Amino acid sequence: MKKMSNIGVLGAGTWGMALARMLYNSGHKVCVWSALSKEVEEFSATRRHPNLPGMVIPDGITFTGEIAEVCKGRDILLFAVPSPFVRSTARLAAPYVENDQIIVDVAKGIEADTLMTMTQIIAQEMNNPTVKLVALSGPTHAEEVAKDLPTTIVSACEDVETAELVQNVFWGTCMRVYTNADVLGVELCGAVKNVIALACGIATGLGYGDNARAALITRGVAEISRLGMAMGCEPGTFGGLAGMGDLIVTATSQHSRNNRCGILIGQGVPVKEAIAQVGMVVEGINALPATMRLAQKYQVEMPIVEAAYQVVHGEILPGAVVQQLMGRDKKPELPQDALNNRYE
Repeated sequence: MKKMSNIGVLGAGTWGMALARMLYNSGHKVCVWSALSKEVEEFSATRRHPNLPGMVIPDGITFTGEIAEVCKGRDILLFAVPSPFVRSTARLAAPYVENDQIIVDVAKGIEADTLMTMTQIIAQEMNNPTVKLVALSGPTHAEEVAKDLPTTIVSACEDVETAELVQNVFWGTCMRVYTNADVLGVELCGAVKNVIALACGIATGLGYGDNARAALITRGVAEISRLGMAMGCEPGTFGGLAGMGDLIVTATSQHSRNNRCGILIGQGVPVKEAIAQVGMVVEGINALPATMRLAQKYQVEMPIVEAAYQVVHGEILPGAVVQQLMGRDKKPELPQDALNNRYE
C-alpha cells in the first residue's frame, strides 16, 4: 500500500491543478496555494478550473493564499508557477521551507538574465544545502492528466533515492514515472522544446504540412542535443521522454500553447496579440532570449531557434525565414565524428 504524503502545491494554473487532483486521487493530502485571492475563493467554492473544463476539483483539496500555510509541514512542495514567477515565488517561500525539504519543480524555462534553470533558481533563493530539488518533466498536457489519460514523465535528480521517492509519490492514477540523474539535460529539454514547438506552429500557420513539422521536430532535437552536449549533459536524455517525447507532444497537440501561438504568428497575427489570444503563458516566447544567449555562449549553431527569435522580434517575416532555413548550406545529417564512433 502506498504511503500517504502531505503535499503543498504552489500555483493554481492548469498543470498545478491537474497534478493536485491526480495526487489527491492517488491517496495523498494536498493543499494548493495561489497568489491571487480571487482564485482561492473561486476554486474553493466552485471546485472547477476555467481552463480545465469537465474536471472536478475533489472536495478534500484545500486552498490557501498564505505562503506559510502551503509550505510548513509538507513532505513535498510542488512548484507549479509559470517560469517568470519561479524566482519570486521561491523568495516568498524560502523563510518557511524546512531543512531536508523535497521540492519538485514542474515549470519549464531558463532565466534570461542569469541563464539559470528553474531548480537552480530555487536552490539560489532557498540558500539551504539540505533542500532536495527534483525536476519533473516530460510529454504531459494538463488537459489529459485532468482526464486520467495515460501519461509518462521523468523525475530528475542527481540523488537517486530522492528521484525514486518522487517517482513513487507521483506514480498515480494515470502517471508512469521514470528517473533520470541528468537534471540539467531534462530541464534544458523542457525549456528549449517550447521554442522549437513555437517554430512548428509558425510553419503550420504558414500552411506547411506534416513534412515540414517532422523536419522541424527532428532537426530541433539535433539543435537541443548540440547545446546540451556542449553544456555537459547526457546524450540519451535528448532522445527520451523529456527530450523527443516532450517536443513531439508540444509541437503537434491542440493543447499546446506554444503551438497555438506559433500558428497565429504564422497566420500574420502580431506577437502580442497572438499571446493574448492564447490567454495563458507562452513559455516558448519566454525561453527565446535565454536560448539565444546559451547558443552564443557555447558557440552552438541553432538555426531554428535563431529563426524563431527573428520572427518573434520582427526582424524577418515568417514566410521569408522558411526560405532562409531551406536555403542553408548543404551538410551531412550526422557529424563525421558520430559516424566514426559507430565503428570503434
